[in-house]
Amino acid sequence: MLGVFLVYYAYNQFTPEQITEMKSYFATANYGYIGLSLLFMNVSHASRAYRWKYSLQYLGYQSNFWNNFMAISVGYLLNLTIPRSGELSRAAVLQKYDKIPFDKGFGTIIAERIIDLIFLLLFVATALLLHYKQLMGFITQHIPVKQLVVIGGVFVISAIVGLYLLYTSNWKIFVFIRKKITGLVEGMLSIFKMPHRIPFLIHTFVIWFGFVLTFYFGTKALPETSEISLGIIMVAFVVGSLAISFTNGGFGAFPLLIAKILALYGVALTAGTAFGWLLWTTQTVATVILGGLSFLLLPVVNKEKLS
Repeated sequence: MLGVFLVYYAYNQFTPEQITEMKSYFATANYGYIGLSLLFMNVSHASRAYRWKYSLQYLGYQSNFWNNFMAISVGYLLNLTIPRSGELSRAAVLQKYDKIPFDKGFGTIIAERIIDLIFLLLFVATALLLHYKQLMGFITQHIPVKQLVVIGGVFVISAIVGLYLLYTSNWKIFVFIRKKITGLVEGMLSIFKMPHRIPFLIHTFVIWFGFVLTFYFGTKALPETSEISLGIIMVAFVVGSLAISFTNGGFGAFPLLIAKILALYGVALTAGTAFGWLLWTTQTVATVILGGLSFLLLPVVNKEKLS
């Protein structure tokens, strides 16, 4: 619902003439650069699939690269509907096709997300160093920091109460959850104990470098954004990443926030909005296609395992 509201809000900002102008950007965009952008998006996905095997191997489970890749593709597809539901589906896919216990598989995914969050925060810190005044002003104006703090406080209090009940109550449901948490924690700690930590970190760099190149080549698709500096690209990339993190795949939020941050650096609002929608739409279409194909191919590729 938030995404629909943001689309409606953004649409009503423009006159019919401006909407026609934005459509012209789509018609004249250099889709060769969009192709390169999508290529590096998939390089990131492939590296994420390969990285996943290291933590699973440490737990004593062998996972197939293509199963990992397709599980991740299905996960990204589901994230477009319910935020973070893709993490659950990833673990469910490997439980079904590679017989990896859900709790342990999900634990490795949580550990991955912690590492990825650290990298995102490093990008945020870099962007702040490069453009502190603009980025802080933008965050203060467009991101509801106070509301997020309140929500975070409620979450922390709820977590404390939940953990107290979890470890003190003898109710069957809490006893069951305690058993499952053992496997979850084992999966989370796998990253810090496994012998392949260096290759894991290398793939993490590849994943995030691929994300940056995905955004970089996207900017080259329109003349109005093709000449912006690397520093501005880094700031816009951080804003876009935050938009995707806080919504279901960035629907509505990504184009709106990208347009507003680029406007601070002299990019026309119509051009910035068109760029945001061009990048978001092409990536979303690719995500839907890959996720849909993966959903259909998983049972075919693993036919022998299911028989």
